[in-house]
Amino acid sequence: MERFTWDDLPSAVRSAVLSHLGPVTAVRDIEQGQHCNTALVLRGKSGDVFLKGVRGISPQMRWLRNEADAADLAPGLAPATRFSEDVDAGELWFVVGFEYVNGRPADLTPGSADLTTVAATVARISALPGGSAQPLSKRWASADWWAKLAAEAPDTVAGLDIDELTDWCRATPGLVAGSALIHTDLHEHQFMIGDDASSVRVIDWGRPASGAEWVDTAFLVVRLIAAGHEPGAAEAWAATVPSWTTRTDKAVTAFACYVAGLWSYRAATTPFPGATRLSTAATRYARHRLSS
Repeated sequence: MERFTWDDLPSAVRSAVLSHLGPVTAVRDIEQGQHCNTALVLRGKSGDVFLKGVRGISPQMRWLRNEADAADLAPGLAPATRFSEDVDAGELWFVVGFEYVNGRPADLTPGSADLTTVAATVARISALPGGSAQPLSKRWASADWWAKLAAEAPDTVAGLDIDELTDWCRATPGLVAGSALIHTDLHEHQFMIGDDASSVRVIDWGRPASGAEWVDTAFLVVRLIAAGHEPGAAEAWAATVPSWTTRTDKAVTAFACYVAGLWSYRAATTPFPGATRLSTAATRYARHRLSS
């Protein structure tokens, strides 16, 4: 997406932001964030605010609207929303000023002290109700990722039973159904850990869902494998999260097959930074589940 600095933003957008912040005395660009047109830390009369903005009606705008509502879904974990506004700047912009959260990303590598902190944080999320968030079972209604991947990149599925994997994917929506809150995109950079490690916030709530309370833990199992854990060790970590006890083996296997197909298809067709590493980890986890 095209990125805008503070000075590059349309004057109508800057005026809207200044109406909430007052004079801006400092500006810092944030490089992270692939799904917005601007990401800035602005210092206004009441301190620092993290500004995100999206230009034009798009999935990215919908995701930012979800983020603006996340503080109500995950109070004390998601950053508070200071303001949000639709701005007519020739084309529609949606801008949100979030509470500025300072911290470092989590370290998910084997032996990291952060793994305990991450487990406790995921436990807090999984204990929350999903509320109005879209059911994951509805979002995951498509089940043909492996067939699509075989058509687009046949070399990537050599040795895999596409029919078996597709059958698992078809079963997935019903097996991930539930009423708990799910972030759906937890990784090391979504955790903001304070200096004493007791203060943790979770950011980037663009695609929250409601579903089975073990699902975010399962997503992190794949992330741990990508960070260097063996699949069995990653599942041993998952067992420290109380909600993991609510899973079934069938549900986790279906989840692993679905995520591996989805992420591998995206890596082959619309690659994003780290896509190959993630699809490899997800496929490795699916193979582990199918062989266990």
